[in-house]
Amino acid sequence: MTKALVRQGKTVSASNSTSDPSQSLQAFDLLQLQQYTQEKSYSPTASKDFHLFFVGRDDVHDILKYVLSRVRVSLYLNMFGYDDAELNDILMAKALDASVTMLITLDKSQAGGTHEKALLEADRQHLLAKFNTYFAIGQSSTHQISHTKGFVADGRVGGEGSVNWSAAGEGTFVVSGQSGGPGFKAQNNTQTIFTDGDSVRRFQAELIAEHMTAENQQEQITPNPRRRQRNLSIAT
Repeated sequence: MTKALVRQGKTVSASNSTSDPSQSLQAFDLLQLQQYTQEKSYSPTASKDFHLFFVGRDDVHDILKYVLSRVRVSLYLNMFGYDDAELNDILMAKALDASVTMLITLDKSQAGGTHEKALLEADRQHLLAKFNTYFAIGQSSTHQISHTKGFVADGRVGGEGSVNWSAAGEGTFVVSGQSGGPGFKAQNNTQTIFTDGDSVRRFQAELIAEHMTAENQQEQITPNPRRRQRNLSIAT
């Protein structure tokens, strides 16, 4: 059963290790996530570098928190849109940690959401680039929606699927340790977590490409010398 921890006046579940630097992804193994499945264990024939989780059956919310809160080096993320306060708090903590490099890409049509606005406001207040955090808002290279919903954490762990970061999108459990209960809602979504080296590297390269596409689109609308200088640095 998940035990709640209290930190700075907020209730934080045990899967959220943001405030514990000893918890990282350096020795991550997919077996660490089997506790969040309905069966509490994987099949003996399960892959060691890829696992598929199901919203409404598995605790996808805690799976995402477990991985994202343990980021200590880098996070490359493209998220179509999210409405999850706890995941947003985790991202904001990483965004203001200069030891973590972050590239965040948001879809243009979703950028007006509450948590997307919080990132924009944080950039205005803190100039997040000083903390090695960069974000861009845009579309695909052909000006369609940027519908990617995934990340690469610390260059070791990838996550991708149809999951929207919301209570219904993740099927956030309202009863500790199991789905169901008053008010429980779950969309039909899947979430993969993978550690296959080739897939992680290729997905990270794709996330960088999508980010730079969005940045270039922003540059055409509102030229930004600071952004242009960073792109030149990346290119060289």
